[in-house]
Amino acid sequence: QVQLVESGGGLVQAGDSLRLSCVFSGRTFSGSDMGWFRQAPGKEREFVAVISWGGGIKYFADYADSVKGRFTISRDNAINTVFLQMNSLKPDDTAVYYCAASLNNRLRMMEYDYRGQGTQVTVSS
Repeated sequence: QVQLVESGGGLVQAGDSLRLSCVFSGRTFSGSDMGWFRQAPGKEREFVAVISWGGGIKYFADYADSVKGRFTISRDNAINTVFLQMNSLKPDDTAVYYCAASLNNRLRMMEYDYRGQGTQVTVSS
C-alpha cells in the first residue's frame, strides 16, 4: 500500500521558517515527480514545487512564482523523504500543504497519482 505522510506544519509568524517533510512508502518514486501543492480555504489547489528526475542522479526543481526564492524542495531517496524548506513565510502562504507523486511526471500540471493527507501551515501577520 502506497502512503505519503506529511509533517512539519504549524503556526508561525510572518518572516519565520518551516520545513515540511513527506515520507513515502509502498513503492519506489525515484524516477517520478515528487512535490507539493497547497489549498487555502475557499481557494483552488495551487501548485507549489516539484522535483523531477533528470536522469542518473540528477534532479531538477521547479517552483510557483509566488514561492520562488523563498521555498526550496529537495528529496532524499535513501530515506524516502521529500522536503519543503519554507523561508520568509507570508500570511498568503497559509494553507493545507499536500505532498504528491506523479508517475507520469505531470505534477507541474497538478496531475498526480498519490497524495498525502496534508499538513496545516498558518502564518500570522
